[in-house]
Amino acid sequence: MSKKRISRGKFNHMQQLSNANGVIAALAIDQRGSMVKMMQSAVGPDRYNIDMVYEFKELVSQELTKYVSAILLDEEYGFKGIEKKNRDAGLLMSYEKTGYDANTPGRLPDVIPEDSLQRLLKKGADAAKVLVYYNPEDSQDILDKKHAFLERLGDEARAADIPVFVEPIVYDNEITNDKSPEFAKIKPEKVIKTIKEFTKDHYHIDVLKVEVPVAFNYVEGFNERNPVIYTQKQAANYFKQASDAATRPFIYLSAGVPTKTFQQELIFAGEAGARYSGILGGRATWFEGVDAYAKGGRDGLIRWLDSVGHENVEQLNKILKQYATPWYDIYGGFENIEVFDINLAD
Repeated sequence: MSKKRISRGKFNHMQQLSNANGVIAALAIDQRGSMVKMMQSAVGPDRYNIDMVYEFKELVSQELTKYVSAILLDEEYGFKGIEKKNRDAGLLMSYEKTGYDANTPGRLPDVIPEDSLQRLLKKGADAAKVLVYYNPEDSQDILDKKHAFLERLGDEARAADIPVFVEPIVYDNEITNDKSPEFAKIKPEKVIKTIKEFTKDHYHIDVLKVEVPVAFNYVEGFNERNPVIYTQKQAANYFKQASDAATRPFIYLSAGVPTKTFQQELIFAGEAGARYSGILGGRATWFEGVDAYAKGGRDGLIRWLDSVGHENVEQLNKILKQYATPWYDIYGGFENIEVFDINLAD
């Protein structure tokens, strides 16, 4: 394996985002519009105000970053969380606009216009995260726009000397219900093609934050009342294929699944031989805390976070300790990485 050259800033930030084992054991709470909807639903329209969202993110960050290697937050609603995170935990910040223009074909991505990667660095970010909706079967015109967008993003990250995490979420133009059995049948191929594309060197993406390659609630033995779309052997093969397609570190997102399901996915992935380098665990870690906050306010949420929330994180940490691969091992280990100062780069 040839030497992997990584700029000093990116290398140092990747280490800050990782735990002592070189694994990204991170918490994600960068939801914006969906976070508002969750809180409105939990407390009711008469009680709701935006300060509740600010406080919720603040307390999740304050309490749970004691136990994780990093946290992903947005500045718009998570500014208090950024201020209250544990000083030893790394910080990822959302760089994309939330949602997409439904009137424009292709679910095209865009970044927050008043931000830049240099500005995020000055705000204390160790990495930027960008979500991109992606369909490998889209028209070439749409694909060109998204590929060029991510090429520009990668170049900006190189210039700013900060890691960039890209979160590609697959979709289909014909099968629009991504929870359906029909989508479950086509999801693995889409995820594998997407990983193959965005781990190509010319994008300069440092970490892919990816979905598991199957709809796990359709896997034999984990399907409950749903039909079986994949045998366990087929599902394990998809996990391995997706992992083998990656040429740089990738981590799993929880994608809104229940806590137990996310834990099962990570164990299954590890048993299948997937070489994932960590997680960004979102709602699977803290979702039930929304109801605890609605019922018990600030004190009720703190109690929940310090008990159930803490346990959720520790269970994930145990799984990662057993199954996750250090991010630098994807490149052959520390001894195969050449760290260079960006002003001395070719």
